[in-house]
Amino acid sequence: MYFRQLTIIVKDMEKSIEFYETITELKISRRFKDGSAEIAFMTNGKGETEIELVCTPQMQKFEGKGFFICFVTDKLDAMHELAQTKGLNPSDIRNPDAESRYFYVYDPNGVSVQLKQKM
Repeated sequence: MYFRQLTIIVKDMEKSIEFYETITELKISRRFKDGSAEIAFMTNGKGETEIELVCTPQMQKFEGKGFFICFVTDKLDAMHELAQTKGLNPSDIRNPDAESRYFYVYDPNGVSVQLKQKM
């Protein structure tokens, strides 16, 4: 058994795609319409990570409370600076112990995204 994907109901597809392309470096693997819904799958291209973004007027919007998504990166400082440059108001970089170094930023839908340094 393995975790396949995470689906996020989004308010604005373009802003959400831009956020995930910029901050997590995921790329669109598929994008299509299904009735009134627009769907975009974003992946890292290696089959390790996939997020499904769904924008549809009739679905209840997710408020992003109660969990966070964690992405591992080997360029934490550069990503933190990028988030600051984009006006995304990232948290300070935290380093609570020798094995943890990370920061948080919110996506356009209120989902808390953690970027953690590869140790």
